Amino acid sequence: METAQHSIVLFYSMSGALQAEKLFKKSGIAIKLIPVPRQLSSDCGVCLRFGRADETQIKATLKKERIDIQGIYPV
Repeated sequence: METAQHSIVLFYSMSGALQAEKLFKKSGIAIKLIPVPRQLSSDCGVCLRFGRADETQIKATLKKERIDIQGIYPV
């Protein structure tokens, strides 16, 4: 069984995704802004992909900065 090496964060808005991208790039966390995969629905057309090893830090930062997300999913 193959395990996911990356996860994605879905946002409610484009501005949330861009705000998070700017925040994580500034902090040195490796992220990439990508289109939302077809199998997932979203009000926003983009999401952030990151390494699963950074998931705890990603969640804590998003909560601290009060950036609303739809969810985090392994890909």
